[in-house]
Amino acid sequence: MSGQPVPPADHPHWHDGTRCVHAGLPEPAPGQPFLPGPVFAAPYHLDPWQGPAGAVNGYGRPDNPTRRLLEAAIGELEGGDCRVFASGQAAITGLLLAVLRPGDTVLLPADGYFPVRAFATATLAGMGVRVDFVPTAGPYPSFDGVRLVLLETPANPGLDVADIAVLAGAAHAAGALVAVDNTTATPLGQRPLDLGADLVVASGTKALTGHSDLLLGYVASRSAELLETVTGWRTTTGAVPGAFDAWLAHRSLATLDLRLARQSANAAALVELLAGRDDVTGLRWPGRPEDPAYPVASRQLRRMPGVLSFDLGDAERVARFIVASRLVTAATSFGGLHTSADRRAQWGDDTAPGFVRLSCGVEDTADLVADVAAALDSAGAAGPLA
Repeated sequence: MSGQPVPPADHPHWHDGTRCVHAGLPEPAPGQPFLPGPVFAAPYHLDPWQGPAGAVNGYGRPDNPTRRLLEAAIGELEGGDCRVFASGQAAITGLLLAVLRPGDTVLLPADGYFPVRAFATATLAGMGVRVDFVPTAGPYPSFDGVRLVLLETPANPGLDVADIAVLAGAAHAAGALVAVDNTTATPLGQRPLDLGADLVVASGTKALTGHSDLLLGYVASRSAELLETVTGWRTTTGAVPGAFDAWLAHRSLATLDLRLARQSANAAALVELLAGRDDVTGLRWPGRPEDPAYPVASRQLRRMPGVLSFDLGDAERVARFIVASRLVTAATSFGGLHTSADRRAQWGDDTAPGFVRLSCGVEDTADLVADVAAALDSAGAAGPLA
């Protein structure tokens, strides 16, 4: 009935699709939309007597009702409280700067998102934080003396997988915090807080919102103290998303389950195609039984990502492949509706010249498989220097 409270989107009897459709929506009210439109405001009217204590909104940097609805939605899906940021990079750098102090040690994935590694080397180390790197698949050193362990799993772009529960247990025993970059998996593919992580950080630009039309990041946690620290950093630095981006992101969440299902199915079909080709090497996808990440991924991931990686030998063959394809677009980022290929080396990432991260869109599977096969045939073999 109208006016009755809406159950939270993590209701134990609801499946992923239902949770996505209803996450963060306000209670039904006659004459109001399902998802209220964005509230554009810098200042708000203040109570002349009580000032900012008289209402929930005082100034647009810390306060915005559209942003709070999105935070409620993502928080319900992740299983914690959430704060959204202007981009994934703003979220993860904000988390690192809010939590770490000179003299602290942070452990980062050696094969994780390259701009985060570059930021750590240039900025964190410069302010006196000790930065150590370890491959996502390990082996991991002792966590003694470590303040924060950041895991990115599945790793971007190599797609290795870390055992969150095991590593969180070891890190906590040594007194370290654990944060997990959940960008590739999304909260439908993996719930790090349930596995023992203290914090989740992610780029909502990618599969979470999935329409390639906005930048967004978030941090989620079940620790009020940690979230207060992160919130204070965001308020001070002003790294907030605009109201319209927040509204677009919340609107997009409703189709997350549907989009991920098609993207994962497309990835599985393309992996089967690529695994049978002699002109493709280095194939990685954690959902493939032959993949080294599969033993952990099959236990930990609730669904496999729509992202895979492989090597075509050299940059020229990658370009020929994309030009020959009618469905694969050259673009960075991933998780969108359209299948895209990104040659990571062109961005300065430390990958081989022919390495490709391919993000599956929601095209019909048969069409996509046929197109990729034809494009690879047309692209021919790699050059003699590959």
